[in-house]
Amino acid sequence: MNARGILTSALLLAAPGAAGAQLPGTRAPGAPTTLTAEQQAARAIYKEIVEINTADSVGSVTRAAEVVAARFRAAGFPAADIHIVGPADAPAKHNLIVRLRGKGRGKPILLLAHLDVVQALRADWPRDPFTFIEEDGYFWGRGVSDDKSMCAMFIANMLRYKKEGWVPERDLILALTADEEGGNHNGVSWLIENRRELIDAEYAINEGGGGTLQDDKPLFHSIQAAEKVYEDFTFTVKNTGGHSSVPRKDNAIYSLSQALLRVQQYTFPVELNAVTTAFFAQTAKVEMPSLATAMRALVANPADTAAARVISTDPRYASMLRTTCVATMLSGGHAPNALPQTAKANVNCRIAPSSKASQVRAALERIVDDTAVAIVGERPDRTDGAPAPIHPALLKATESLTKQMFGDIPVIPTMSTGATDGYRLRNAGIPTYGVSGIFSAPGETNAHGRNEKLRVKSFYDGLAFLHELVKQVAGPGQPVS
Repeated sequence: MNARGILTSALLLAAPGAAGAQLPGTRAPGAPTTLTAEQQAARAIYKEIVEINTADSVGSVTRAAEVVAARFRAAGFPAADIHIVGPADAPAKHNLIVRLRGKGRGKPILLLAHLDVVQALRADWPRDPFTFIEEDGYFWGRGVSDDKSMCAMFIANMLRYKKEGWVPERDLILALTADEEGGNHNGVSWLIENRRELIDAEYAINEGGGGTLQDDKPLFHSIQAAEKVYEDFTFTVKNTGGHSSVPRKDNAIYSLSQALLRVQQYTFPVELNAVTTAFFAQTAKVEMPSLATAMRALVANPADTAAARVISTDPRYASMLRTTCVATMLSGGHAPNALPQTAKANVNCRIAPSSKASQVRAALERIVDDTAVAIVGERPDRTDGAPAPIHPALLKATESLTKQMFGDIPVIPTMSTGATDGYRLRNAGIPTYGVSGIFSAPGETNAHGRNEKLRVKSFYDGLAFLHELVKQVAGPGQPVS
């Protein structure tokens, strides 16, 4: 998940009563004492790719892609169905695409995961972050939760399908990509622009969803079906400056400060969509009474300002309701004894799917109401349109498997307030859904942070869940396009 927008679904969506992050030394329950052959194979893949440094500035996604490609070649996948491709000027940022041929009855399903990880400084970790460790019921290491767990699951399951001789109704495409977490060579964007034919699909299964645990028990399972779009706006005020002994009212720092205060005081309007409406309707089933009542009221009447006000008291849900903008960086002035000639701030916005960057910029200009403040954004408007309902076959399979594996808990469509590569695919006309079968307690994985970890049980549960999910949506008897 993008470093600038990281907010895992499990953390964002956890009910207030849910357990917090695991304490140091606490053992996570449920790790198997013996492994099946399929689990052993998946663990070996997991270990291999975690121990390859794939961070943006110092690592190599290409190296990991080559190691994984060798496994597919050894398993008998034709060379014509294995592609390592990427920008010529970035040899460490190439992507792996593998196709499992089906019967051609419908468009392919794309299985997407990113091989790159956030940088991890050795000095910040008690152990080498690129050493795969199993301890206290967790797997530890950079990328074990974001996103090499799903990489390993998809790889292991694709190899297993081949070994078992299973032929899906439609092709399956595995895409393991670069620079999702940052960098200048995003793999999904490059593939869309240069090799669309390799990844074109009816829809994609991606990260961004998952399950939440309360007291080590499944509380609910989420499917990410939409996400906000990230946009940085630069606020700039320029001035002729002068000697600090002769102050003037038109001070660049003061003008910028006043503009930022107006942004702080402004609340964007509620913008529900098909996904967030379903989210609040389902989340009301597991929330505390006061929030649950407000959620039901807002679903019934999105213009209910009183209900929105109650929901907004919880920061986790406030950001689900609307576009948000917040000041994140500030600079100004050039000398302690001179009036500032320039003052700048970065305002980071997370834009709801029903809004566009140009609309948010216009709103900011209206809010600030000062021509001395120039507001500039760089990203073009999104083109993916309003969020659509989850693909019915995928939703049905997820609900059935969730009940079978994790109990009678709700499956909740969600909109991420952070960012994944899903929005890039949606912009390109490929619906994308985050679903994994990976459960965690709120905050415990510490993705992007020190001592990143994932429950051992959750890894093997996700492996089994995705194995069956993909077989159901791509196998005999399933609806095809």
